[in-house]
Amino acid sequence: MPSDATNTPDIPPGYRALLRNREFAGLYAGFTLTVGASTLSGFALGTLVDRSTGSPFLTAVSMYGATFATVLGATTLMSVADGSRPRRTLVALQAVALAGACAQAVPGMPLAARFGLLLLLGFFQSLNTGTRMGLLAEAVPASAYVPARSLMNITAGGTSVLGFALGAVLLRHLTPQGLFLAAAGLTAAALTVTAATVRERSIRPPRRPGLRETWTTNGALLSRGGPRALLLNLWVPNGLIVGCEALFIPYAQQDAGLLLAAASGGMLLGDLTVGRLLSAEWRRRCAFPLRLLLAAPYLLFALHPPTPVAAVAVFLASAGFAATLPLQERLLALTPEQVRGQVQGVESAGRMTWQGIGAAVAGGTAQFLSPTVTITALAAVSVCVTIASRPYVNRTRPLKVAPGSERR
Repeated sequence: MPSDATNTPDIPPGYRALLRNREFAGLYAGFTLTVGASTLSGFALGTLVDRSTGSPFLTAVSMYGATFATVLGATTLMSVADGSRPRRTLVALQAVALAGACAQAVPGMPLAARFGLLLLLGFFQSLNTGTRMGLLAEAVPASAYVPARSLMNITAGGTSVLGFALGAVLLRHLTPQGLFLAAAGLTAAALTVTAATVRERSIRPPRRPGLRETWTTNGALLSRGGPRALLLNLWVPNGLIVGCEALFIPYAQQDAGLLLAAASGGMLLGDLTVGRLLSAEWRRRCAFPLRLLLAAPYLLFALHPPTPVAAVAVFLASAGFAATLPLQERLLALTPEQVRGQVQGVESAGRMTWQGIGAAVAGGTAQFLSPTVTITALAAVSVCVTIASRPYVNRTRPLKVAPGSERR
């Protein structure tokens, strides 16, 4: 794997060592600023929709509906993530995000136009993620990939929490349009950092990204049982447990905040432990137990445990989200260099889409069944999917790309 540190021994580096890599530091800073901007923008739009309509459904869609648009990018133009000039592509996509944030700040825009813009930006967001992760795989050595993703995951979670808190404070003094402008400022900073630190990669073969190229690679990816099983494990259990979390408010009412805090703490612990402390061999061994841990504690909800017990169960379960790290590492190792950006973009878009599906399924089911029954059922399905797919994950083979896709 190409890297700026090709002479570095193949050992897991610490977070400080990663940040000394100028290119990774630029990708990381741009990613952090982008997450912060997305959080502020989503909070502003949700507030605006709630004030305009009073609809909980439309408010939720306005804050998280962009995740459904990511699948459109994954199935149409994700091959642009592996073009011969990924830096230029990433800068252009950041510019589109900046234009979208500025457009949302226009006063008096109809809600229909805002929702249309939300879906459009979600589409480009998936391409942005694929391009960024493709560059990440080239900017750091193979041994540093999991720690790099771990650091990004931890930062994304912390930035989201801080972004919502900051948004609540700013809305005491600003209108939602002012919050959109703050998001635009963060996006502009992300664009500047990316343009200044990320270098163009000349080692990629020239390709002609497009719909046909995307479908060809996606078809190769999904036609093989091993990569398909990896994606299934990365998408479905994760999405089902996000559905469980979406029911914390109707389940615990005023104690929901404690459960949400426990979930955040568990995710932080899991990412730190797996990404920073475990060797590659131990990460591989822990992938299946962590995926079981993600769901199994939620089965206790069938017994209506007291809130402190439920919080402990949620904390332990959320550490299981770290199973994505060894699974992503394995998927990367199976993917040819010329399509790494697209494959990682598809993985990310699918995971985000399944989180939205999980929340929608949980909410819809809880309309007819109790939140307790729904949480228990989703956890049981997650465990079954993890167990049933394990033999196929263990038989994973490298993805083969059609010869015509390698060079044009």
